[in-house]
Amino acid sequence: MALAIINTRAGLGLEAPNVLVEVHLTNGLPGLAIVGLPEAAVKESRERVRSALINAGFDFPTRRITLNLAPADLPKEGGRFDLPIALGILVASGQIPGEAVADLECLGELALDGKLRPVRGVLPAALEARRAGRALLLPESNADEAALAGDLDVLPAADLPQVVAHLLKQAPITPHQLGERPAPRLAEPDLAEVRGQHQARRALEVAASGGHNLLFAGPPGTGKTMLASRLPGILPPLQEDEALEVAAVRSVCGLPILERWGQRPFRTPHHTASGVALVGGGCHFQQLLRLNNNYCDNLYVEFT
Repeated sequence: MALAIINTRAGLGLEAPNVLVEVHLTNGLPGLAIVGLPEAAVKESRERVRSALINAGFDFPTRRITLNLAPADLPKEGGRFDLPIALGILVASGQIPGEAVADLECLGELALDGKLRPVRGVLPAALEARRAGRALLLPESNADEAALAGDLDVLPAADLPQVVAHLLKQAPITPHQLGERPAPRLAEPDLAEVRGQHQARRALEVAASGGHNLLFAGPPGTGKTMLASRLPGILPPLQEDEALEVAAVRSVCGLPILERWGQRPFRTPHHTASGVALVGGGCHFQQLLRLNNNYCDNLYVEFT
């Protein structure tokens, strides 16, 4: 067939909107054009995909190739579209049957020799693939992260030939399973280590038990950060959906996930940090801050 459609996911903050990679082969001068609001890394995928297909032993069609990343008004960035683009070209050129990718989503960056490299933000994409009821094909290095989504067929692959062999049913890939939920590997600071500071410790306990906001005020060196860093240790454990949301934030940021699985996050921005530095900047206005609309009581502790 001369037209192929592959399902994948974009990265937009904590969201992973569905993207259709449409590949069309026509007669004319050989060339490859990518449309659909791609940024620089996506435009450069034409060279990575071409070399990966040739070096992996597949035919790169000498025809005019048009790639559309739909929806057209959604910015596309990163190397995650390399694998779906390569599969779209293989399907459009008849090297893979179209029905083999009908119920499949895929993402991954391609090396020039056809190997798959890991990408950021896999966990949000895995959660959305689970909701859509599709399997997820991705690099081996991202398999454990994607398996955290739960009821999802995670198909890890090392290179492009392994992906094609799976789609042609020559060597099916066994879905990856995460044996046990990971346990936190890094210990949290313990409030029992604090000596003195009885009023502040009492405020921490009241805030943790009642779900209140807490504000420490005082001169430098009085123990505000030391006490605040021990608040997560006396808070209730994260629920499953909360742990997944925290892990999704770390996934998007490219931070390790398994070593802090289930732990409440704690950040210590410098007191001179601006508001923009705290909430982030950039031109992606679709990434709205998630605000907590619940009314909370406030506690104020002053250090003298």
